[in-house]
Amino acid sequence: MVLLAGTTGTAGAAAGSPEAGKDDRRPSGTRLYTPPANPDAYDQIRELVRAGKHKDALAVARMVRTPQSVWFNGRGDDSLIRGEVREVVRDAARKRALPVLTLYNVPGRDCSQYSAGGAADTAEYQAWIDEVAKGIGKKKALVILEPDSLALLPSDCGQDDEEGTLTAARYAEVGYAVDTLTALPGTTVYLDAGHSGWHSVNSIVPRLIEAGVEKTRGFYLNASNYRSDEELARYGELVSGCLEYAAGGGDPADCPNQWWDQEDAQAWLDENVTPDPADQPHFVTDTSRNGQGPWTPDTDQYPDPQEWCNPPDRGLGKRPTTATGDPLNDAHLWIKIPGESDGECLRGTEGPEDPARGMIDPPAGQWFPQQVLELVRNAEPPLRP
Repeated sequence: MVLLAGTTGTAGAAAGSPEAGKDDRRPSGTRLYTPPANPDAYDQIRELVRAGKHKDALAVARMVRTPQSVWFNGRGDDSLIRGEVREVVRDAARKRALPVLTLYNVPGRDCSQYSAGGAADTAEYQAWIDEVAKGIGKKKALVILEPDSLALLPSDCGQDDEEGTLTAARYAEVGYAVDTLTALPGTTVYLDAGHSGWHSVNSIVPRLIEAGVEKTRGFYLNASNYRSDEELARYGELVSGCLEYAAGGGDPADCPNQWWDQEDAQAWLDENVTPDPADQPHFVTDTSRNGQGPWTPDTDQYPDPQEWCNPPDRGLGKRPTTATGDPLNDAHLWIKIPGESDGECLRGTEGPEDPARGMIDPPAGQWFPQQVLELVRNAEPPLRP
């Protein structure tokens, strides 16, 4: 397993051509791309201005003018996907910016829950990926490949048969996407590694290996979640170190995980892994909504707190950049679109209201004005005046 080179710079463009079995393209050189905002964001800004809430209106405007990902989720006419992707990468190229493309169309995504959908089967998914690849072409792009695809396998949610047919198909689907997209000259791919409050290092590393992480730049963390920067950075270091250890023939079960004592974990890494970022997989982190860290609900009040689902009183996190100060962390990104709902959260109750908010949350992906105001008011670091 040939691993990856370091990253430098302050924001955004992939560079370089991959050698066989290697992706050494780094997201550095120009700014990250800012796509057009959700139309409902502009409606909210106008309503705030009419209400005389100019400070909030300005804050929401600053939020939507911040670089963030463009999601392609397979909803609508899939025959148009090539043109939709091409339009984004060409617009980004004209602006000398790197687009972040989040591909979210794997069959059985989200265990058929709030963000259910995706391609009908493997063949349809492969055809969709082919069209995405044709849309990107030779242009530069950073690809966030299939959120929850590895951290939430069909076998994790009781959807698979005894032979593991759907889980095997999931690995084949992600693997096909990896092979197809990494063959493009300007595309950098990162794979799903969940986040620090979910899988242990020992659990996620074998999944990354099975999916072909050695052919990519590395992995991404915290997509659409709310963990703290510090624990994500530590988790990323441990996952990266364990991947390097496994590449040398080690057993991932032996690696330290995020619940080890930090000094013991570091001693293990120092003894078993060469501390050279040029030889390790890198990662990117979704900082879009983790400014206040994770929500800690009262578990006696909520039978299933769903702390990932529209938690109250969260804030925008670090602004997108490739100047992270961490040699393994290529970028802070806004992967999840701030302001778009996580789903109609019930927290183990009969509903229909979200008991943490006293209202019915918008369906997944729809604009959530109440949450928007929380995010901008509680941003950390604060939105600049």
